[in-house]
Amino acid sequence: MRSMEALIEHMKAYGALKTPLIEEAFRRVDRKYFVPKELSEHTYEDRPLPIGRDQTISQPSTVAFMLELLQPKKGDEILDIGSGSGWTTALLCSIVGDEGNVLGLERIDELVDFGRENLLKLGFKNRCEIKKADKTLGVKGKKFDKILVSAAAEDIPKELFDQLKDNGVLVIPIKDSIYRFTKMPNGEIKGEKYYGFRFVPLIYEKENENFF
Repeated sequence: MRSMEALIEHMKAYGALKTPLIEEAFRRVDRKYFVPKELSEHTYEDRPLPIGRDQTISQPSTVAFMLELLQPKKGDEILDIGSGSGWTTALLCSIVGDEGNVLGLERIDELVDFGRENLLKLGFKNRCEIKKADKTLGVKGKKFDKILVSAAAEDIPKELFDQLKDNGVLVIPIKDSIYRFTKMPNGEIKGEKYYGFRFVPLIYEKENENFF
């Protein structure tokens, strides 16, 4: 594939991309801005690419699949954990619009800088930023409509449920599967599992026991 449009059509045919709002975000946020220059010839291939420090920019169809599970909307406040080169953060920023807010967290200094530089290329007017992650997971004391995690946890981290609003959605890889969790108004957590994925590991300092 030699263009973003061809990649989008591929993802639609594959069944990974379905929602018009998410499809439009892929059109606005070209992957070429987030791939290292030395790998530019592979920009529109449907596979992960290295971005340094043993990290990757995720496979486009996997990103589309996770965004479809997350179902971000205009005006949402979203946390993007493991922002890497900034592509998922930028896609989410495009979707939530000027009324929304997206915070990307990245633990590697070089990638924090790389992601910030890449966001500047798109000129978002809404509240969209990438910050250095600390040793804990997420943002303590804050709640989000949606949380997207782009690295694989070993188990289900309870602290992220505490950071979801009622009816909030968390999409996170755990080992070799992607999970979609919804926090119901009564505090119940409903989960769905989708098997067959690989991600770089999620590294953080655990504060308490896991939810399950």
